[in-house]
Amino acid sequence: MAVLLSALDQILSFTHFIYLLGGVLVGLVVGIIPGLGGIAGMSLLLPFIYGMEPSVGLGMLMGLVAVIPTGDTFTSVLMGIPGSSSSQATVMDGFPLAKKGQAARALSAAFMCSMIGGVVGAIVLSVFILVARPIVLSFSSAELFMLTLLGLSVVAALSGGNIFKGLAACGLGLLVGSVGSAPATGDFRFTLGIDYLYDGIPLVVVGLGIFALPEIISLLVQNKAIASTPNKLGHGLKQGIKDVFQNLPLVGKSSIFGSLVGAIPGLGGSVVDWMTYSFAMNSSKDSSQFGKGEIKGVIAPESANNACASGSMIPTLLFGIPGSGSAAVFLGGMLLLGLQPGVSMITTHLDLTYTIIWSLALANILGAIFCICFTRPISLLTYVKFSILAPIILTLILFAAYQATRSLGDFIVLGVIATIGVLMKDAGWPRPAFLIGFVLSSGAENYFFQSIQFYGYSWFERPGVIIIALLIILGFVLPPILKSRRKAQKDEGQVTEKELPITSITDLVLILLITGAGTYALFNIWDMSTLTKAFPLIAIAIVLFSCIALLIQRYKVKHRKVVTNIRLEACYIVGFFVIACGYYYLGFISTTFVFSLLFLSYLAKASWTKSFIIAFCLVIFLLVMRHIMHIDYPEGFLDPYILTPVDKIF
Repeated sequence: MAVLLSALDQILSFTHFIYLLGGVLVGLVVGIIPGLGGIAGMSLLLPFIYGMEPSVGLGMLMGLVAVIPTGDTFTSVLMGIPGSSSSQATVMDGFPLAKKGQAARALSAAFMCSMIGGVVGAIVLSVFILVARPIVLSFSSAELFMLTLLGLSVVAALSGGNIFKGLAACGLGLLVGSVGSAPATGDFRFTLGIDYLYDGIPLVVVGLGIFALPEIISLLVQNKAIASTPNKLGHGLKQGIKDVFQNLPLVGKSSIFGSLVGAIPGLGGSVVDWMTYSFAMNSSKDSSQFGKGEIKGVIAPESANNACASGSMIPTLLFGIPGSGSAAVFLGGMLLLGLQPGVSMITTHLDLTYTIIWSLALANILGAIFCICFTRPISLLTYVKFSILAPIILTLILFAAYQATRSLGDFIVLGVIATIGVLMKDAGWPRPAFLIGFVLSSGAENYFFQSIQFYGYSWFERPGVIIIALLIILGFVLPPILKSRRKAQKDEGQVTEKELPITSITDLVLILLITGAGTYALFNIWDMSTLTKAFPLIAIAIVLFSCIALLIQRYKVKHRKVVTNIRLEACYIVGFFVIACGYYYLGFISTTFVFSLLFLSYLAKASWTKSFIIAFCLVIFLLVMRHIMHIDYPEGFLDPYILTPVDKIF
């Protein structure tokens, strides 16, 4: 009880509350922009938590994690565009309600049940921490290694119907995570003789490159506002809240189910919302209105996805296995704050664990209140042409990436990872599988080495290892079954053609690039010691096996071809490298002003006055951040002439 009260006192402190509030506000903005989601948002926040007190930094991160599923409801309801994978099912009835003039009703119902779902998820997490404590304390490195494999095995649920793409992406993530020194021997691998790579690739750079930049490029290619046509909110804010209380049993069941599914690494997110949507439809006396504007079709998935965010913290905190892509970045944030997930979180740092739980509950309440109060003004952001927002977001991304190691290598690797992310997005490859492989790579190799060191090769005979191995098998078998059931329910009563896998020239290019990377990695470590190359060899085997299977599948199975905008995307990638070099060699502040001014004037077609005001305000923001947070920007040739008089003023 003393620990609980201590955690409650911590979150109610002024400093913690302010940073939690900051995380909530950032989460709402990120949630409104389709495709960015929690992974990109948390990657942006990671540089800001350097040097923070752990409780304060965790509060900021949890504020963002909790409200991303709330903020992305705006685009799902107002324009039928899922803000993230966890809000896909909300589109089914939320958008039809908006077209009927009941968008306000759908939004208020979604926000209220999101708050309830988030609080229920925090309560479930609290109970689970108490129950799981003796189990976690009994785990050795062998069980922890198998749990890491369990986290990797759930790429089956993230593979979009093609398990080989998921395995190849995960294997590539494992290889990228192996860059640098080997934990067991200290030998350097895959460095290409580049000094930057000797310490490995920072998580911030990988998270921003694989998710944020590809989404920005995709929206720039479309060259239009996030919302194509205005959509009136209509009336019914109070009615939506009444709908939630009239369907409290559905809210409760969906919330608890979302929490439990979220606890299974990788299985939540895009899965849980469809599962609860299906449950709501099957349990309804009249299911004929689902898909046409049934409020229950909004309540069920929105209750579950916020609870799922809380549930994903269970394996993350207790075992160091991210329950979702956002949790993977959160895991990296914990490590930056000097916290090691696992036994220490329920012994030494139990107070911080409950601080996280209380922060989750409070953030969900604050997020829902903000969304309900500011529904109308926030919805206007979705009608702003994205090219107006692009310079601001790109500047923040480059700023966040540079804080990783503060070298030009941050920008270059960010561009390389972004290129991989663009190819994956075009070819329909699961980018979360890549990120989970990257995050778990270091921990998996450490546990693998410790298991052999402590138990020899008899560690796989331990009962806990055998049980987890069975769960891994289930992780491969269960997702295809769930997918087939969801597809059967979705297609019930409809005659549809069999959906074929997609293919494009981008798909082939990506397969060949990953095959080449795996082949290079094999030759690079071939003559190294056994302990140095043991784990990378597993990743290489996964990569090469999956790519060969994909090549065979490409020419043996009939596909439906898709057209991509790879040429235009390539132009944006090249432009990014040019701008990144300008930021480093000319100066961050001066390049920000010039780039924003020219981009807004020529590409966004904004007036010179508006362009100048936005660029000037962005520069002022960067200067204020530099002074308040003592942040260093690359000064280049030009910035000293700007920063010297500014420093004298401050």
